[in-house]
Amino acid sequence: MNVIPKVSQLSGRVWRFLGCNPGHMTLQGTNLYLVGTGPSRILVDAGQDGFPEYIETLSTFLKDHKISLERIIVTHWHRDHVGALDDMKDSIFSKYQSPPLIHKFKRIEKPEHDVIPDGYTRINLTDNEKIKTEGATLEVLFTPGHTSDHASLYLHEEKAVFSGDNILGEGTSTFEDLHDYMKSLERILETDPTIIYPGHGPVVEQPKDKIKYYLKHRREREQQIFDVINTTLKPITSMEIVSSVYTDTPKQLWRAAELNVIHHLEKLIKEKRVRQKGDKYFLADEGKL
Repeated sequence: MNVIPKVSQLSGRVWRFLGCNPGHMTLQGTNLYLVGTGPSRILVDAGQDGFPEYIETLSTFLKDHKISLERIIVTHWHRDHVGALDDMKDSIFSKYQSPPLIHKFKRIEKPEHDVIPDGYTRINLTDNEKIKTEGATLEVLFTPGHTSDHASLYLHEEKAVFSGDNILGEGTSTFEDLHDYMKSLERILETDPTIIYPGHGPVVEQPKDKIKYYLKHRREREQQIFDVINTTLKPITSMEIVSSVYTDTPKQLWRAAELNVIHHLEKLIKEKRVRQKGDKYFLADEGKL
């Protein structure tokens, strides 16, 4: 395993901080990126609340290098990317500087998942807008799929993409909407990136191969799910599909895998290839149960 240090310089304008929140879904932890070359810079994502080691590392680095944060761009609403804003406000911003601007796409559905803590000024992101700081130009890409409010960022000076959780440094990502997710992967591929800075895991140094693998993997997974339904003699539940398809995945991750299966099933239902009754699924041409 490629061990990620707490702080590492990835290029002349990008530093990576590890959120120190390891887990099954976060891998070694959430990656946060400090972008720019001047005394005032942009932070991509905020990290997860309740992990003081990360806050102390970031705070010490900013203080020692005499750097302030002018903006934080949040890629999506998940707690491990936005949760530490409260911790930052109480430790970093109450001591060394005023709170920076927070940029984020608005989450239309489930507004309870779209809350920024008091004390910050929020600016809603818009697709294709450019956010500049000394030494860096970030172009905002609306890339829903992992979540409905997901943003990726294209760093023009490096032809690099901050992919949030749409693309990981290890393994594959979960998603809320498979159709949107596939479209977003294709959009990132169209930027012709030379490198990807992911929300979790090591830097992706062969980004186009990785994205093509993701697309191929999803198409193959959909076929696997369809084949299980096709060869089963009776209607089948989503978890039964997981046990047949995700044989190499640890059982503690099966619930997350089930969400992926359900999203594939939703896509197949929209395409009228599969039908659902209760918690069971069967081929659309099998008629009534």
